[in-house]
Amino acid sequence: MNIAKILITLGIILVIAGLLWPWIQKLGLFQLPGDIRVEGGNTRFYFPITTSIILSAILTLIFWLVRRF
Repeated sequence: MNIAKILITLGIILVIAGLLWPWIQKLGLFQLPGDIRVEGGNTRFYFPITTSIILSAILTLIFWLVRRF
């Protein structure tokens, strides 16, 4: 696979995600059950396990489709 094609695809995905970001936040994508959030004192720790798995599956599907065509 050509590196230029990968970079263009990644750029398009990032632009689309950037444009859709306000609506993505309203969906509560980063507040799913399974995401770890610890707050105490002056520190906050957030580890989005469930969100990472979902985004990984979506990106895998997108890259598989791009690679296939």
